[in-house]
Amino acid sequence: MRIGVVFPQTEIEADAGAVRSYAEAVSALGYSHVLAYDHVLGADATVHTGWRGPYDLHSTFHEPFVLFGYLAAITRLELVTGVVILPQRQTALVAKQAAEVDLLTGGRLRLGVGLGWNQVEYEALEKDFSNRGRRIVEQVTLMRRLWTEESVSFAGEFETVTAAGLAPLPVQRPIPVWFGAGAASSVSLRRVGRLADGWLPLVDPGPELEQARVVIEQAALEAGRDPGAIGMEGRLQFGDGDLDRLGSEAARWRATGASHLSINTITFGLGGVDGHIAALARTAESVLEA
Repeated sequence: MRIGVVFPQTEIEADAGAVRSYAEAVSALGYSHVLAYDHVLGADATVHTGWRGPYDLHSTFHEPFVLFGYLAAITRLELVTGVVILPQRQTALVAKQAAEVDLLTGGRLRLGVGLGWNQVEYEALEKDFSNRGRRIVEQVTLMRRLWTEESVSFAGEFETVTAAGLAPLPVQRPIPVWFGAGAASSVSLRRVGRLADGWLPLVDPGPELEQARVVIEQAALEAGRDPGAIGMEGRLQFGDGDLDRLGSEAARWRATGASHLSINTITFGLGGVDGHIAALARTAESVLEA
C-alpha cells in the first residue's frame, strides 16, 4: 500500500515558498504521493442564503494542474487530483492539461475525477449541473482516446471532436483515471466498476465499504473487466494525532487490500505549512510501517 498526503489546500500559505517547503518535506519523509482537492470558485455565503457548503469564497484553493506543473520541477512525488470536478470543465482542455503534467512528471500523474456538488461553480463555468453524471462517462471515454490516438473523431451527446489530436501525447497512454464516489449511490459505484482505473471512496473500512465494493466488482464483471485491477485509495484523518490510532487505522486500510492511502491534515488546527509538516513527520513512522 502506497501512502501519501492530502495537500492542505485551505490552510497552506498562498505563496510559492510554502508550497515548495511542503512538497520537499513530504518527499523527504518518505511519502509516495500528494493529492490535491479542486475548486475553481468559492461562493459568497452572505449572498447565497442558507449556504451549507464546506468551502466559500474565502477558502484558498491552488489550481491543481498549475500547481502540479510547479511541483513537477521540484519533487518526484506522484501527483494525484482528488478530485477534479470534470463535468464543469472543458474535456479536451482537461485532456491537454493532464497530458502536459504527465509529460513533465515523467508519467507520475493519477487523474482523480468526480461530479462535484457546487452548483455556483457550474453556473460560473457555463456547464449544466443536471447532466453531470451522464457527461462524465463521455468525457472519460474521449480523454482516453485523446491520450492514445494521434487523430480523433468523436461525436457524442455532449462532446464533438473532428479529426484532431493532442501533441505531445502523455507518457502514460492512457493516464489512469480514478473516480471519487460515495458508498450510498449505486449509480456512481457502478460507474466506477465500468470505467475507473481506481476508486477514491468517501467511507471508512467496514460493512458499508465492503457492500460498495460488491457493487463495483459486479459492474466490472458485467463490463468484462477484472475487478482486481481497480485500485482503491483510502483517506486517513490526522485528527488528534494519536499515533496508535493512526497506525491501527492504516493497518485496517491495508487489510482491506487498498492500493493507496492518503493522510489528511486539514481542519485539525495545525496552522500554516510548518504545522502540517510537523504533523506528517510525527505520523510517518507509525503509519508508513503499519
